Amino acid sequence: MLTINDVRRARPRAAGYKLTDGAGLHLFVAPSGHKSWRLRFRFGGREQLLTIGAWPDVSIDEARASGARARALLDRGEDPRARFREAAPTRDFAATARRWHALMAGRWSAVHAADVLASLERDIFPVIGAMPIAAITAPVVLNALRRVEQRGCFETARRVRQRISAVFVFAMGEGLIDADPAAVIGKALQPPAPQRGHPAIVDPAEVRRLLAAVDQLDAAQAVTLASRFLALTAVRLAAVRHARWLEIEELDGPAPLWRVPAAHMKLGAAKKLSADNDHLVPLSPAAVAVLREARASRTCIPTMHIFPGRDDDAPIGEAAIGALYDRAGFAGRHVPHGWRASFSTILNERFPAERATIDRALAHAAKDKVEAAYNRSEQLAARRRLFEAWGEILTAP
Repeated sequence: MLTINDVRRARPRAAGYKLTDGAGLHLFVAPSGHKSWRLRFRFGGREQLLTIGAWPDVSIDEARASGARARALLDRGEDPRARFREAAPTRDFAATARRWHALMAGRWSAVHAADVLASLERDIFPVIGAMPIAAITAPVVLNALRRVEQRGCFETARRVRQRISAVFVFAMGEGLIDADPAAVIGKALQPPAPQRGHPAIVDPAEVRRLLAAVDQLDAAQAVTLASRFLALTAVRLAAVRHARWLEIEELDGPAPLWRVPAAHMKLGAAKKLSADNDHLVPLSPAAVAVLREARASRTCIPTMHIFPGRDDDAPIGEAAIGALYDRAGFAGRHVPHGWRASFSTILNERFPAERATIDRALAHAAKDKVEAAYNRSEQLAARRRLFEAWGEILTAP
């Protein structure tokens, strides 16, 4: 019989192998290093194999107890696989993907975790979510991704393929499948578009015309307000999409402020964990007006999204604001991320002596690493003047 040390010391080899415990029970060690408890038995005149579970999730004692239960079922003429299948984790793709996501979410920022799950729920679950994961083949995965490509979202399709592949690798570790069908279709997808800068309008009159054109569209209020708030704050899109009311300070006070959590910023994983790295955005009167309009449109709870999607528990879609600009006639001329370039270019032209403050307002890292380490002054007063000037530029008649 195996000991715990036998199990711990088992190392992967070029080919999978088994360590026998007795009475048909053995530990299978895959080339990947994954270890699972399996039981060989005969039923209906043929040798069969029951996968009990992965080690260390299933201990030696638990595996032996499961083996004893399986043999008791055999003595009664029952196939133990049927009973164990009922108790096994749900094996359709959506359920497996959600287990993978729950495992990985703690390693990601909240923003990234939400975007990963939303992309699967939007593009993949409706197509293959209900299918048994073992029945999904490479052509099935490719067909699902072709639907994403048909919307012109080629880079999204490539990112989603990577996430699907990660789900299959997770399922292999659970012993549900033996291969990753998403791994072989990467080259069958449309190549990504050549890298280029984000299109951005840098003429004050033109950015005002863009905002005015968006206001004339028949669109969801949350998306229209989010677009204007994004323009007025010049933050990254993810921060606006995932903004919650608890991040807003003194909205009706003399110095309103948006404290963007570090987890929503473009930072290293370690820095995202510290509130010391929160980004402070002084709110101009124009930005405050946007928030007051959003507040007046629905009951607001601190933990709620400021700009909710169709479901109050979810933010507006990742592509919603960009779609507004396309509909307004600015396709190829301006994208949501372009507001950062607009803010920097226009304000540097107006206030050339304020370059450092403008960079700080955009949360750009200081080029001088020593200065970055010791000078933690937020320069809020100077930045507030800049944002107020920016708000006046965007809202000028």
